[in-house]
Amino acid sequence: LEGGIGYWAGNRFHYGPPKFSMNATSDCYSHEIASPGWPFFHSSRPLPDDLLGIAQISNRILVPPDGMTFKGTPMGELLGYAYMALPLTDEQSTPQPTGTNSWTLFVNARNFKGPVACYVPETWSRIAHDYPFDVGRGLDARGSTGDLSGAMEINTVPRYQASDLEGVSYARIPQLQFPVDSRDRTTLVRDTILYSKDAIYDEVLAWRDGGRAPDGRFKTGGMIRPKVGTGPIGYRIDDTPISGINELAQPTIFSKNTFGLTWTDGVRRGVGRFPTFFRLESGTWVAVDAKDVPAETGLREASFEPPGKNPPPYSALPLAGSWATPGPAAGPFEARLADGSTVTYHWYRFVDQPVFQQYDRTEKEMNRLQAMIERMHSSWRINGTYLAPPSSGELVSFDPNLIVSPPKGMEIGFVPIVTHQAKTVASVSESSLPPVASSDESSGS
Repeated sequence: LEGGIGYWAGNRFHYGPPKFSMNATSDCYSHEIASPGWPFFHSSRPLPDDLLGIAQISNRILVPPDGMTFKGTPMGELLGYAYMALPLTDEQSTPQPTGTNSWTLFVNARNFKGPVACYVPETWSRIAHDYPFDVGRGLDARGSTGDLSGAMEINTVPRYQASDLEGVSYARIPQLQFPVDSRDRTTLVRDTILYSKDAIYDEVLAWRDGGRAPDGRFKTGGMIRPKVGTGPIGYRIDDTPISGINELAQPTIFSKNTFGLTWTDGVRRGVGRFPTFFRLESGTWVAVDAKDVPAETGLREASFEPPGKNPPPYSALPLAGSWATPGPAAGPFEARLADGSTVTYHWYRFVDQPVFQQYDRTEKEMNRLQAMIERMHSSWRINGTYLAPPSSGELVSFDPNLIVSPPKGMEIGFVPIVTHQAKTVASVSESSLPPVASSDESSGS
């Protein structure tokens, strides 16, 4: 599991702020899964039916393939999130032994709280089908073990490089910046907590077996607040180290299990900025001011190409295969997001959504799973308390247009699945959308 808040090179719809994405890879990067349908942004078509891995749980929020957008222009607000193993299904013996862990994303935002979606257990056990050694060693059956580390990856950054008249190399990268508080600090991670099954797993298991509904709040008896450490960050351009960033933005452990950067310079109007110009000196890229870059390199005037104006859409339309059989109960519907895109979504009965159609589960098993989700929809509200509130700071808000309401008669047990995301045009009518395939049209895939 490696998703979170960020920018990705493959994002198609840009609006300034970052997005949240559930990115994970369950089989050593052979495949990637980022939403209930798509991999990490590079494919317009959804994953093959037998590689889908995320099940939508919430009936109140959309999970678009290009990432979940935020309201306004966040400047240091916080998003709480946790992946919690929930026992939503029984152990399976076929097509390979599979445990009960449905790793479920819970979020804590100003306008949405609670479970969003989960990785179904087979996502992790699938690799053991042809590799028996891995049985029982995946996240379907195990929790986190050993030393844990958090990281912020700065990858796929474009650059210009040129030499001056004396052959000295210079480089320029885009401006990377961070919100900074009044104490010249950027908080990256706050209130790190590890959870045991006592936090919520055991209560959900009892609930599934007929017990009373838990309120969803993670129990403090199942929490551990680990000691957090840090050190200098290894910034590089390709394989060549960079000097000048650690000195400017020092990795720091703040109070109450909080990690971030302390800025010694480079802060203007509440924003800390990384250097953009570098000179190669004795095998190290050293940060320099723009005025120290020779004019003949052309780097001071260089500009980076903005994102394309007409990105290709993500689309599962016309619906076919597991998207069409048994298929949605209602739709299409549309929502216009803050990133300039319009998402099309359909409402599916929970167990009828595409991810489950690859498995040969009994009707009894599927009915039990459906009943569990219906209990969640009835008992857990999006304004409830699940994760503990932050020890300091304000929560961010998701893009209000991600928040949806089920159609009449589908308030319980149905979930919205995004089937198309494209750049917003002046007027989009339902008649312009690709048609939904019939069962006959979809039987081949």
